[in-house]
Amino acid sequence: VSVLAVVLSNSPLSDGYFSFINFEIFGWTLHHLVNDALMALFFYVVGLEIKKEVFKGALSDPRKSSLAIFGALGGIIIPATIYYLTNSQDALDRQGWAIPMATDIAFAVALLAILGKRVPNELKVFLLALAIVDDLCAIIVIAVFYTKTLSLTYFLAAIIPFLIIYLSTKYRPTHRYFYVTLGVIAWYLIYKSGIHATIAGVILAFLTPFTVRKQNANITTPLSYWLHYLHPFVMFAIMPLFAFFNAGLVLEAISFNEIIQNNVTIGVIAGLVIGKPLGIVLFCYTACLIGISKLPDTIDWKEMIGVGFVAGIGFTMSLFINSLTFANTPLENFAKIGVLIGSILSAVIGYSLLKYLLARPNTQAAA
Repeated sequence: VSVLAVVLSNSPLSDGYFSFINFEIFGWTLHHLVNDALMALFFYVVGLEIKKEVFKGALSDPRKSSLAIFGALGGIIIPATIYYLTNSQDALDRQGWAIPMATDIAFAVALLAILGKRVPNELKVFLLALAIVDDLCAIIVIAVFYTKTLSLTYFLAAIIPFLIIYLSTKYRPTHRYFYVTLGVIAWYLIYKSGIHATIAGVILAFLTPFTVRKQNANITTPLSYWLHYLHPFVMFAIMPLFAFFNAGLVLEAISFNEIIQNNVTIGVIAGLVIGKPLGIVLFCYTACLIGISKLPDTIDWKEMIGVGFVAGIGFTMSLFINSLTFANTPLENFAKIGVLIGSILSAVIGYSLLKYLLARPNTQAAA
């Protein structure tokens, strides 16, 4: 879908492509609706996955999750630092420091799935937990750093539907459409408050009950219900739509020399391709060295390096943060090129390295 967007934006159909994504409905462009409305559902599902893993999953055991948490922190701090240092001379360029810190859960986990049963289960769990912590940090960054102005009136008004949802799910559960209606109202009020509207999806996810009041094997919990019904829609509709509406750029207007000399592009690529594996392995190794965490017996450090490269697939989250940082500026395209190149390089290197390592017989895990 991303390739299609790039091809269309550089073909005779370019004007039609950009006219379509900027087509207005009730004062909202389609691009705006995808990024602010549909992506709220994306973040709702991400929030549900985070909650599920915290209560009953890869993040539920502190002893096992500590390695992923340290890895995620390294995979955030080092890429952001590399980008910041690369763009230290320009205040506007520096604002993109958060772009290379994100890992795309879907693409990263899917790439491991392609390698099949050769991938140790502990390695899959580690990557999933790391990506979830990574996305949680990205959500916090969006909430804190991308709120330009805050309308206290709308913010306080948004608390009301959230509070009603919390109280009703806790004391008197009602029909799902009731929660959907309140969720839409909360999303609109958050949008009007100045906080990015997608944060409403995360808050609603954390308010979605993980358990039910009456324990019964045949009862589906609200969290499981919404994950089951929304996950396919997010994966096969919202993410492709987001890629189609956000990956398009006119390459004719940018020369190769401009690309390789632009610090934003270089910073994003370096952050994803170098910063991600370096930060993840460095922080994980430090955590193991001081005894806070322990590397699973079925994984060695070379495989951790491979997973570190896979985590450099930023794509959806990186493009999203880019759209918030450099929207309607020339830097948006330079950062977009960096995200696409950095994510592709990370995927190719990570896949090739892991395929080679996992194909070797008698691979010895490091202590």
